[in-house]
Amino acid sequence: MGKSVGFDLDMTLADTRSGIAAVYDQLAVRLGVAIDSATVITRLGPPLEQELANWLPHEDVAAAATLFRRLYPDVAVPVHTAMSGAHDAVQAVREAGGRVIVVTGKNLRDATSTVELLGFKVDEIVGSVFGADKGSALARFGAAAYVGDHVADIEAARAGGAVSVTVATGPYTVGELRDHGADVALADLTEFAAWFGRWN
Repeated sequence: MGKSVGFDLDMTLADTRSGIAAVYDQLAVRLGVAIDSATVITRLGPPLEQELANWLPHEDVAAAATLFRRLYPDVAVPVHTAMSGAHDAVQAVREAGGRVIVVTGKNLRDATSTVELLGFKVDEIVGSVFGADKGSALARFGAAAYVGDHVADIEAARAGGAVSVTVATGPYTVGELRDHGADVALADLTEFAAWFGRWN
């Protein structure tokens, strides 16, 4: 049995920027507030409510999050695309006899729809967890490594007892990811299969 691996979703396996921006743009119109979606998509990763709090009064965040999630399946999911090297990365793990789990801050419904739309063959999906809170799912699954684009994904790997593999396809550079303690920092997932072959 090969080593099993966990992957983050947004900006690791899936390029969700245009879809998420479209939902924020619709949200801004419906709520009559200013939201700079171009800024929002430069810092994907943290929970939705945390981002909404940058644009809305605290008392309006919960209702806005509900509306966002109602819009998401029809507006965002259909335009999601796979990140470069993502399919090869998942395939490398599976061909080596390992299993694959996706652990993401995105809610389970939209995470599952995205994974299915893009055709990723995974064994399990866990949603609505961020940072170190991802650790329990990774540990239970037996993930030997966790791959993500955010410094919080380094915390996730540590909490799950996994090797922290990062890709500079989100808000951080390779150097910044190394500085934050990543065990492995790759430019993108096109470099993953070669690294995994050496490590596994």
